[in-house]
Amino acid sequence: MAGMKTHRTKLSIVGAGAVGTALAYAALIRGAATHVALHDINATKVRAEALDMAHGSQFLPPHVTVDGSDDVAVTAGSHVVAVAAGAKQQPGETRMDLASKTVEMMKKLIPPLVEQSPDAVFLLVTNPVDVTTQAALKISGLPVNQVFGSGTVLDSSRLRWLIAQECGVAVSNVHAYIAGEHGDTETPLWSTATIGGVPLAAWERQMGQLDETVRDRIADQVVGAAYEVIEGKGATNYAIGLAGTRIIESVLRDEHRVLPVSSMLNDWHGISEVCMSVPHIVDGSGVGTALELPLTDNELARLRASADHIRAVARGLGF
Repeated sequence: MAGMKTHRTKLSIVGAGAVGTALAYAALIRGAATHVALHDINATKVRAEALDMAHGSQFLPPHVTVDGSDDVAVTAGSHVVAVAAGAKQQPGETRMDLASKTVEMMKKLIPPLVEQSPDAVFLLVTNPVDVTTQAALKISGLPVNQVFGSGTVLDSSRLRWLIAQECGVAVSNVHAYIAGEHGDTETPLWSTATIGGVPLAAWERQMGQLDETVRDRIADQVVGAAYEVIEGKGATNYAIGLAGTRIIESVLRDEHRVLPVSSMLNDWHGISEVCMSVPHIVDGSGVGTALELPLTDNELARLRASADHIRAVARGLGF
């Protein structure tokens, strides 16, 4: 309607590499924010990336704009800051191999970003995301709700897609989570997974699908998915761009969506003092309540081991 006011929201994305640009592109075409700002130390590249997207403005939702700069001031007044800058994962390199290089980068990046947008929600979308989130939380000095990581949102999407493919159902009818580290020690929560409301154990009895062997194969495929993509094309970017945008939308639109993001846990099934992915409520204030799903003894043991692994790496880096 003419004269109708549009609620202005600003999303800043730090890092104009494969992940950052995919995140910006997905956010723009979905209209996740009215203003998307790209920041990168490479002035020529970040301006070119922003221009390339701006040239398609005719085809974006109304009132959506994009710009880019190597000056951190471009991020000022953000509602959400998504940090996608980090060391690039090389073929054969685990996410944890990246920890030291990426955490050193966070020590330089986070303080000026917080200075520009002290009230923003900070979303870490760089690997190893759990350790990086734990470091960024402490470096920032911000409350726990304002700093969290993309965690296993993408892993859970991969899991649901593989289950849907195996069972011949729409992926939207599959509800299942990966929890723990976004990496090699992550754990599928099979005991609470459902297809069309049917628990997986009952589905196996009714349909003769998803026995233990198949579930183990799917879990291995989820863990290896990123390595396969990196080997084939050098980086994962499209799926994490979509997953990250869904998280950002939940904040900017105050959706109260349940997402398995990585946040500092406080006595979640006895697990504390570690940033790790479990289902959380994500809304306008950032990351909220961590939901305590019922777990089997094996799932809990695996998650405790995953927490120990993340915590050990973080402590080794001084966090």
